[in-house]
Amino acid sequence: MADRIPRTAAPNQDPKVRATNFEEVCLGYDEKMALREASRCLNCKNPRCVQACPVNISIPEFISRVAAGDFAGAGEVIARDSSLPAICGRVCPQETQCEGSCVMGIKFEPVAIGQLERFVADWNREHGSRTAAKAEAVKPNGYKVAIIGSGPSGLACASDLAKKGYKVTIFEALHKAGGVLQYGIPEFRLPKDAIVEKEIAQVRDLGVEIVTDVVVGRTVTVDSLLEGGFDAVFIGSGAGLPRFMGIPGENMNGVYSANEFLTRNNLMKAYRSDYLTPINAGRRAVVVGGGNVAMDAARTALRLGADTTIVYRRTEKELPARAEEVHHAAEEGIHFAMLTNPVEILGDETGTVRAIRCIKMELGEPDESGRRSPVPVPGSEFEIETDTVIMALGTSPNPLIASTTKGLETNRRGCLVTTGDVVTTRPGVFAGGDAVTGAATVILAMGAGRKAAAAIDEYCRSTHAE
Repeated sequence: MADRIPRTAAPNQDPKVRATNFEEVCLGYDEKMALREASRCLNCKNPRCVQACPVNISIPEFISRVAAGDFAGAGEVIARDSSLPAICGRVCPQETQCEGSCVMGIKFEPVAIGQLERFVADWNREHGSRTAAKAEAVKPNGYKVAIIGSGPSGLACASDLAKKGYKVTIFEALHKAGGVLQYGIPEFRLPKDAIVEKEIAQVRDLGVEIVTDVVVGRTVTVDSLLEGGFDAVFIGSGAGLPRFMGIPGENMNGVYSANEFLTRNNLMKAYRSDYLTPINAGRRAVVVGGGNVAMDAARTALRLGADTTIVYRRTEKELPARAEEVHHAAEEGIHFAMLTNPVEILGDETGTVRAIRCIKMELGEPDESGRRSPVPVPGSEFEIETDTVIMALGTSPNPLIASTTKGLETNRRGCLVTTGDVVTTRPGVFAGGDAVTGAATVILAMGAGRKAAAAIDEYCRSTHAE
């Protein structure tokens, strides 16, 4: 019967309307939609979806609760393994993880696991259900752990440790907790006050202390934390150092990294008239890159009034961004210049961007990643007039923590070297998320945070036993 029910599509804002505002694009399921979609789950005995989930949520179990109308119970099931369900339901790449492994998807469309997770999280929040464990119900075990960074990996690590009785303190460099959830992902994909702040509040409810405006490596150091009474330190500082192409003109007025552009808009609220944060998308904007960050930057520039073009050196087939994000960008009127690569940024007499010179590309032999390498087409240079250029070419970890911590090794990309994914070269110091892997996804960072929490627990107990 489940295979005869088509997948339930979640409603979205009309593209022409949403391109002019920063309200959430996807409107999510109502109860009737959630019940219908949940009925499609086959409740597999060996659920491949759970294996494909980086935090191993008991997916068939929570969906069966939804199908029975027990939305509070479904929230409790998810809360065992995820501290940020409303966020994950919105921004996780389910199509390559849980939904990509769904048995239903072999012959039919996979179950909309992400939409169901989002529905459960939103329903429990709106109905005042408390799915997180109460701090007072957890017996303190006497250990203290410091966590650097309040992004997805830090929050996940903190939640798991707090549930085990650890006294956890998160140190955040910015003035608001959330990391990339606050500064990187736009409001129209992830509302800050309605979703991010509420999810972080549940982490605080576990007894986790979050201290903002602390730059580890400057305000305090890893050494001072270990010497000051913390039994272990987890580094979840992310990857916030932007990359550039190294082409002429990148230092001109009107050139942004996607990191800066999105931070000004998301964290510093440049899109709101009651904030005075300077940002200039201009009448025309060009975004260089093809990942999710490039889509976020382009869709933000569009909403700020710029006629926006994405420049990418491969074809649409090779775009690393989520198919949903590419589809939404195209619906909203963003242009795509594929098989195109910038070679120079051109400016006027004041040093302000006026155009970007590009060259046409063609696909050659596969590179190390298996993708066909783009090769320039001689004599194919052309210009795109623009007021703003946004470089969305990826990021790497900030070297500050590694440079101020003896015995902490990094690789050639500036990422922390770990064994077992989370154990660094410095005793008592653990790391995970983008600080180790480079820029990746929210859910992979959360998975690393959970793995680190287990490793820290084993370390503290074994050290104490000795």
